Amino acid sequence: MQSEDAPLKRKDPKTWAAGAPAVISSLKHVMSTAGPVRGTKALLDLNQMDGFDCPSCAWPDPDDHRAITEFCENGAKAIASEATSHRIDERFFSTHSVADLMQKSDYWHDQQGRLTSPMVLRDGDTHYQPISWEDAFELMADELRALDHPDQAIFYTSGRTSNEAAFLYQLLTRHFGTNNLPDCSNMCHESSGSALTPSVGVGKGTVTLDDLHTADTIICVGQNPGTNHPRMLASLEKCVQQGGEIVAINPLKEAGLLGFAHPQHPKGALNMATPLANQYLQVKVNGDMAIFRGIAKTLFARELESPGKILDSTFIDQHTAGFDQYKAACAASDWTQIVSDSGISREEIEALTDSIIAKDKKLITCWAMGLTQHKNAVDTIREVVNVHLLLGAIGREGAGLCPVRGHSNVQGDRTMGIYEKLPEDFHQSLERVFQFQSPRKHGYDVVEAIQAMHKGDAKFFMAMGGNFLQAAPDTDYTADALRNCNLTAHVVTKLNRSLLVTGKTGLILPCLGRTEKDIQSAGPQFITCENSMGIVHMSTGRLTPISEHLLSEPAIVCRLADKVVGNTEAINWLEFADNYDRIRDAIEATIPGFTSFNSRVRKPGGFYLPNSAKEREWNTPNQKANFHAPSLSIFEKQNHKNLTLQTLRSHDQYNTTIYGLDDRYRGIGNERMVIFLNPDDMKDRGIKPVQKLKVTSHWKDQKRHVEGFLAIPYEMPRGSAAAYFPEANVLIPVDSTADISNTPTSKAIEISIEAIS
Repeated sequence: MQSEDAPLKRKDPKTWAAGAPAVISSLKHVMSTAGPVRGTKALLDLNQMDGFDCPSCAWPDPDDHRAITEFCENGAKAIASEATSHRIDERFFSTHSVADLMQKSDYWHDQQGRLTSPMVLRDGDTHYQPISWEDAFELMADELRALDHPDQAIFYTSGRTSNEAAFLYQLLTRHFGTNNLPDCSNMCHESSGSALTPSVGVGKGTVTLDDLHTADTIICVGQNPGTNHPRMLASLEKCVQQGGEIVAINPLKEAGLLGFAHPQHPKGALNMATPLANQYLQVKVNGDMAIFRGIAKTLFARELESPGKILDSTFIDQHTAGFDQYKAACAASDWTQIVSDSGISREEIEALTDSIIAKDKKLITCWAMGLTQHKNAVDTIREVVNVHLLLGAIGREGAGLCPVRGHSNVQGDRTMGIYEKLPEDFHQSLERVFQFQSPRKHGYDVVEAIQAMHKGDAKFFMAMGGNFLQAAPDTDYTADALRNCNLTAHVVTKLNRSLLVTGKTGLILPCLGRTEKDIQSAGPQFITCENSMGIVHMSTGRLTPISEHLLSEPAIVCRLADKVVGNTEAINWLEFADNYDRIRDAIEATIPGFTSFNSRVRKPGGFYLPNSAKEREWNTPNQKANFHAPSLSIFEKQNHKNLTLQTLRSHDQYNTTIYGLDDRYRGIGNERMVIFLNPDDMKDRGIKPVQKLKVTSHWKDQKRHVEGFLAIPYEMPRGSAAAYFPEANVLIPVDSTADISNTPTSKAIEISIEAIS
C-alpha cells in the first residue's frame, strides 16, 4: 500500500502508453494483493473462452482466439482488487466506527480487502454489527412492505451486474410495482442512447473489432483509451499498421492517443511505440459539436467541387430522412462560430475532412464521456451521426458508430431491462411471460432518484453493486439524500464510501466476485455479459470464494424477491437461484435476439445480438436513419473570466475504485488532489505550480467549494481545467444535466480558483 503522506512527484507527461511499465505495474498490483498463486491463476483465466469476463471495461475480446495474457493493466488492477487475499470481517467493523472509516480515503477503503459477511448499521449505532442473511432479507422486506407506495423504493444498478442478476432485479422491481431502476448509464452513456435511438434505431454501437482493423479513419473524440480502455489500443495499432489513420479530438494531450507500445510484442516490450494519432485536435471543452459541423460543411463544399464523388447520394436517398433540413443548417452555420466554438482552425478541420474522403470513406467515430456529459451531448452525438450519414459510413465494413462503454456489463444491463423508461414492447413481453401487470409510469433516473430521496419522496434505496455516493454528482447533496432514507442496502464486494453514508438503517450485502466459483444446489453456475459490441458470452469464476458466507448476485435478488413478492404461477424465485439456465430460459422467452440462449452462449466466444443499424435496417418510427439539424451550441460560462472544469480518471483508478495514487501517463505521483490548468491561465491569476487552491463552482445562484487542490500546469486550451473524480464531484450541481438524457454535466462545470496562502 502506498503511503498517503508521501509528497507529490511530478514528471513530464508520457508520449506513449503501455510497454514494460504497464507489465511491471500489473504484476506489482496482482502479486502484492492477490499473491502469486491466487493472482496468477486469476490472470490466466481472465477473458479466456472458459474463464471469467474482466470486471473493468466492456472492450470486446477477439472472436476467434485468445492470447494467454488477454488482459491490460486496468484488468490486472481490477483482478488484484477483487482477488485480494485481504479480508474485512466482523472484527474489522468492531475496531473501526463509521465515523473513523469516513476519515479514511477511497484508496484506503479499497486496500482493506473483501467483505466477508452481511452487516447492519442500525439507527443510532456507531459500528456495523453482524446480521444473518435471513434477518437481512426480512429487514428489507419489512421496509418495502411498510412503504406508502412502490415508487418510494429505488433499485439502483451498477454496470458490473451480470445479465442474469440484472434480469431478475428488474423483474423483482416491476413485480413490486415501480420502474425506479436508475443505473450507471444515466451518469455516463445515456446521452449516446438518447441520440442514437431516434437517429439510427439502436442505442448502441454498430461496429465490430474487425471493422476497427479495416477502417480508413478512426476518430477518437472525448475519450482517453490509454487509461480507460487500454485494450482498445491494440485495435488502433492494428488499424495504423494496415494503413488506417487515427485522429484524436481531446482537450488534453493523452499518451494513449499519441502512441502505443504493445507489451505482448517484442518491440512494445522494449518500449518501442507505434505512433497513433496523425492529427491531434486539442478542442475547447465542449467544442466537439462545432468540429463535426465543420466536417459536414466541408463535405458539402467538396461535393460542389466534385459532384457525385463525395456524398453517398444513393445511401442518403434510400436510407435517410431530413437531409434537406440538415443541408440548410450547415449552410447557415458560420465558419467564424465553428472556429470560435471549437478552438480549431478552419484549415485543420478541412484537412481532417479531406483525409476522411481520400480513400473509401470508411470512417469509424469512437467516443466516451467527453461527449456524453455535456448539456448539448445529445445534439453533439447526433452531429457525429450526421457526418456518418452523409458518407454512408454506417452498416458497411470498416465504418460505423462506436460509443465506448466504460463498465463491464453496463450495456447488457440495459438489454436486460434495467431502464426507468422501458419500451412498451418490453412491458408486454414481461406480462406475457410472467403473467403480471408491469407498471407503465416512468421511474426515476439517477438525478431524479437523488432529488426524490432529498425531498423525502423515496425512503428505500438498494444498490446492486457500485459506489453510488461517489459516482453521483453533487456529493454533499447526494449524501443528504441517502441519509433521508429509512433503509439503504448495498450488494458489494469491497468497502466504499457509500456504505458509510446510510439511511436510518444501513445494510452491507457481500456477494461473490466475477473471479470466484459460483456453486448452487444444481451444481456449478456461470453468468453472462454483453460487451461494447453486442457480443453475449459466458463468464465462469475459477477461484475459491474469499468467504463461505458470500451469496451470488442472482441468489441475493431471488431470496429478497421470495420474501417481498413470493412465488407466482409463472415464477419460482428460489428455483431461479438454484439453476441459472432457468434464468436464461426466461430471458430467451422475453427478449428478442436470445433464441437458444443456453446452447449458443456455451459456444466459445458467445454470439452477437441482432443490430438492425449494422444491417441498414432502421428501427425508427419512419423506418429511416434520420438527420437532425440543431443549431450550434457550446457551454457558456456566466462569467467569462472563470474556467470550465472537466472531471476525469487517473491512470490508477477505474470508475470510483482507486487502485493507487499515481497517474503515470500525466506525470503525477503520490497525489490525487490536483487540478490541471493551462500555464497562461495560471500566470494570469498569479498561481504558481503546486500551489494549493480553493475551487468554487458556479451554477445559477449557487456556489460549491472544495479546498486543497494542487495547481498543475498542463498542455490544454485556455480557459480549461481538469480534476479527478470522485474528488471533484462535490463541485457538480445535481441539476446541471444534459438536455433529453438528464446526464450530469461532469465535463462542463464553471469554476473560479484562488490561491490558499
